[in-house]
Amino acid sequence: MKAFASWSGGKDCTLALYKALKSGIDVNLLLNTITEDGMYSRSHGVRAEVLRKQAEAIGIDIIQIRTSWEKYEENYLQTLFRLRELGFTHGIFGDIDLEEHRKWIERVCEIAKLKPVLPLWKMEREEVVREFIDSGFRAIICSVKDGILGREWLGREIDTGFVEEMKKKSLDVCGENGEFHTFVFDGPIFKKPLRLKFGEIKTRDRYSFIEIDVA
Repeated sequence: MKAFASWSGGKDCTLALYKALKSGIDVNLLLNTITEDGMYSRSHGVRAEVLRKQAEAIGIDIIQIRTSWEKYEENYLQTLFRLRELGFTHGIFGDIDLEEHRKWIERVCEIAKLKPVLPLWKMEREEVVREFIDSGFRAIICSVKDGILGREWLGREIDTGFVEEMKKKSLDVCGENGEFHTFVFDGPIFKKPLRLKFGEIKTRDRYSFIEIDVA
C-alpha cells in the first residue's frame, strides 16, 4: 500500500494523515491544490510557499496542482493518473460526513484506479476537534467566512476554549459548513514546529484571510 494524502494544511487532513500513519499505511506524498498563479492554496488562502515549508517540517514531499475551480476535477484527475503510474495505490482524505464530498472522492479514485481511505468518516465533529487537540496538534484559524466569524478570530489558536466558544455561538466546531479554515503548525507528525508570523488581512470571495509566513 503506497498512499498520498489529500492536503490543505488544515486540521482535518492532518488528523486523517496522523491516523493513517498510526495504522501502518505508508503515506509519502501530500497532494495540494493551489490557485492558477501558484500563489495560494485553492480553498484555505494560505501561501503555497508556506504549505511547502509545512510539508518540509513534517518530512513528507508535497505536490501542488495549479487549477481553477472550473477545471478542478480535470486537473486533479490528471495528477491521480500520474500517481497511479508511479505506483500509488491509495489516497487518504480528511472528510468527515458530507456525502457529496465522499461521492466525488470515490468517483475520481475509481476512474484513476485508486482506493480512497477516510479515517475520520462518520466521527462526531466535536470528537474530531477534541482528538486533534488531545493528540498534541496545534493550529490557528487562517480564514473566516464574512458575516459568520469576525476578523478578530484570525490567528486564534484552536483549543478547548475555542471549541466551547463555537458551541455557545451555535456554530459547527469543525467549520464543516465553511465558517472557518485552519492551518496546522505543530504536532506529533512534525519533525519541528513552525514559528508563524502574521501579516495583513485580505478579503476574497466572501472570506477574510490572514497572511501567514514562517519565521
